[in-house]
Amino acid sequence: MDYKRLGNTGLKVSELCLGTMTFGGSGRFAAVGTLGQETIDVLVKTAIDAGINFIDTANVYSFGLSEELTGQAILNTGVNRDDLVIATKVFRKMGAGPNDEGLSRKHIMQQADASLKRLKTDYIDLYQIHAFDPLTPLEETLEVLDDLVQSGKVRYIGASNLAAWQLMKALSYSTYNHVAKFVSLQAHYTLASREMERELIPLLMDQQVGLMIWSPLTGGLLSGKYKRGQTPDEGRLAAQDIIPVNKEKVFDILDVLHPMAEAKGVTVAQLALGWLLHRPAVTSVIVGANKPAQLADNLASVNVSFTADEMKQLDEVSKLSKEYPGWVLDATKADRVG
Repeated sequence: MDYKRLGNTGLKVSELCLGTMTFGGSGRFAAVGTLGQETIDVLVKTAIDAGINFIDTANVYSFGLSEELTGQAILNTGVNRDDLVIATKVFRKMGAGPNDEGLSRKHIMQQADASLKRLKTDYIDLYQIHAFDPLTPLEETLEVLDDLVQSGKVRYIGASNLAAWQLMKALSYSTYNHVAKFVSLQAHYTLASREMERELIPLLMDQQVGLMIWSPLTGGLLSGKYKRGQTPDEGRLAAQDIIPVNKEKVFDILDVLHPMAEAKGVTVAQLALGWLLHRPAVTSVIVGANKPAQLADNLASVNVSFTADEMKQLDEVSKLSKEYPGWVLDATKADRVG
């Protein structure tokens, strides 16, 4: 397991991060996973024993139950809490009241305290906004996040699911007002979904912001267990097929992945995860599991290597279509690259 700096900080996180959306399984999250404490303890210990020091959760996962089970599992493993980097999120609806969602000062402060209690810890390493809140002024959100950092309840702040202009606006506000700055972005990026390469990844690399990947197998499509024209009858895809991708293109990608995996003696999922681990902007890939065997398969992705020809094949079959202004920028920068 390799460890990378999280953005422009001195904090090192494992290249794989344990995701906890499968923990608990209440409400709409039951479609993702319904794991109880015993299995969760096994998964957390397996991840830690493999070198993972990074665990990602969110207050909304099973409406707090995922955080509770994660916190208890950390205690049950006996690991030193200070050896772990625990990340959670705030934004989504946590109650029936008008102030039970969003990124207002009131909601963030209430939820930070609630997450600390559920996780059974006195600080959160990485506190992330789960999405952009068009109702709350950005400065209100950043100022309260800075207050949490200054109080010691939070060590670093991050964002998730932002557009490039939203993230850059936040970074600029933090810089010029001397408040805590987002050090990471959690986003969706896979062989089947490379849209981040248009605007977000150049921004992350320019501003030295870390990148965490959610759903690195595109909701299971890149796991290798689905065939062209097949309607999923089990798993997350059958219940929550929410990631909009060109499925025909996904199966074109799988047509390349399957023989490559067979030739290399690895699984299709390991190749898809391994491709991400070789992307220069990626800090950590979030892997979740419903079974220990599934987690073990994902963990083996850190050992996957690619020849230059293999990377070329994957890049070619998954490449983005030309889009303005990208094609103009490509055409005009040729003699301006040092």
